[in-house]
Amino acid sequence: MDVTLPITDGPRPKHEQCREALARHIRDHLAPGSPIPSERSLQQNFGVSRATVRRAVEQLITDGLLTRVPAKGTYVAQPRLDSRLHLASFSQDMRRRGHVPSTVLLEVARRDVTGTVAEALKLRPDQEVWQIRRIRLADDEPVAVEEGWYPVSLLPDLDREDLGGSLYRVLAERYGYVIDAAEQTVWGEISDARTSAHLGAETPVPLLVFRRISHAAGVPVEHVVSRYRGDRYEVHMSLHAGEVPADHGSPSERN
Repeated sequence: MDVTLPITDGPRPKHEQCREALARHIRDHLAPGSPIPSERSLQQNFGVSRATVRRAVEQLITDGLLTRVPAKGTYVAQPRLDSRLHLASFSQDMRRRGHVPSTVLLEVARRDVTGTVAEALKLRPDQEVWQIRRIRLADDEPVAVEEGWYPVSLLPDLDREDLGGSLYRVLAERYGYVIDAAEQTVWGEISDARTSAHLGAETPVPLLVFRRISHAAGVPVEHVVSRYRGDRYEVHMSLHAGEVPADHGSPSERN
């Protein structure tokens, strides 16, 4: 291992110097998915205590540069896909970021509408929806699991369409519904066993969950919940000072 940043005594803590040197080595010499050198090797190379090495490694795990796999070791993490919040399909979003999108269709079925979905899509209890479950991939790596609901009355024979690409394109070109507005809510979860398997994770992983209700010319067309791997996906937001929206209460007050 080639260390270009010496670990020295001084005002700067050794674990921070160790973290910087290891991060530089990872970026310059190790590919995503590669194991890092052992603690003993790092300790001897840096000339520091094992506790200092462990602290540096833990910080790099927190930073997202490393990931720990139970019973296996510590590896270089896959780089996160960066996305800016905007109204676009997954396929459009990934292509904009320079990645190749693809889809695995898990299920498309005709269902009776339930209370939450009926409210979101403004449907009567006796109406039906298409339930579509898909795995979304970027460069052949699973990134998200989507579960969406779409009104059968607006989209007849949707189950006969090609749902392996951009669903927004199908809605626009086949049915004339161009998605032009949406409301979106984001929260965090830990994946259950089924979601972990779909996302190619051997253990539970943190998720970014997006719930979106999409409209076309004021008509609600889509209610979808997308669960993204938090260790492979991040969201960028630009914030500006301006008018403060009306206070809708704290999280505890809304629950």
